[in-house]
Amino acid sequence: MRVESATPSRPAIRSPGIPAGSRPRPALLVGVKVVHTLVWLSIESCVGYLLWSGSTRRTDRRAAIAGAVVAGEILIFVANGFRCPLTAVAASLGDGRGSVTDIFLPAWFARILPALHAPVLLLVAYLHIRSALHRHPLRPS
Repeated sequence: MRVESATPSRPAIRSPGIPAGSRPRPALLVGVKVVHTLVWLSIESCVGYLLWSGSTRRTDRRAAIAGAVVAGEILIFVANGFRCPLTAVAASLGDGRGSVTDIFLPAWFARILPALHAPVLLLVAYLHIRSALHRHPLRPS
């Protein structure tokens, strides 16, 4: 939806995510969505590595780095009220829905990602804790 000039017979129409006095910026919006997609792919790669390394009992420095990336993403997501911080950026650039995932992900898939990740992350934690305990079993004092 575009911002139109107001006339006495017709009020201005604005897209809900666009601040007053600004225009949609489609090129920047596409850039934000591309950056979001690349960040998402890198985080998903970390989750995939954590699943693989945990299932093969290879808890190593790379798994620690991947775990730190995933934990950082979770902290950012939770601190932002369980919304991606780029959602507000997308809305300010003219996306009426404030969505950063619709460029490469189907809307139905983007909506279920947090619920889909919870059991996967619990499995990752279990696999790596199991691996750590197997290598260094708890000894009674």
